[in-house]
Amino acid sequence: MAAMLPTADELERLHQQAHDEGFAAGHRAGSAKVAAEAERLRQIVDTLTGTSQQFDQSLANDLVELALAISQQVMRQMIELRPELILPVVNEVLGQLPLSHQRARLILHPEDVDLVKESLGDRIERSGWEILGDMQMGRGGCRLEATECEIDATLESRWQRVVSAIGSDGAWIE
Repeated sequence: MAAMLPTADELERLHQQAHDEGFAAGHRAGSAKVAAEAERLRQIVDTLTGTSQQFDQSLANDLVELALAISQQVMRQMIELRPELILPVVNEVLGQLPLSHQRARLILHPEDVDLVKESLGDRIERSGWEILGDMQMGRGGCRLEATECEIDATLESRWQRVVSAIGSDGAWIE
């Protein structure tokens, strides 16, 4: 029995079938490769996005720290150049304590004592309070000690309230 050779139509059909199968296999392989590359690119983008967000947060934190450091320097300079800035602080502290409160002591840096006595001495004297100088007290700050309370208006405590309000924890640095 003689082997039958395929006809031209059968050869064409086999050729087309092989072509279609090869094309489908190539398409599947190409699609898998494209999907793998797309996943790799997605991971790179995710990594870059995360890194960018970390950088942005780090930069924001650095800018807050820089702004706080500059603010401290400006405050120090203002206290040196305009020591009378202590007066509104003392007025605010005095306003928080009733005039009838006895045995209150206003504690200031020694360099601020004369300025406060000159401007507010009569009010303090009439109240029976005393003004004390203390080298431990920073310039521009004060503390009022009374029998039943203490009001801390040091630069350190006022600074801490400000930085806490903006969500930071930067301490006042002398």
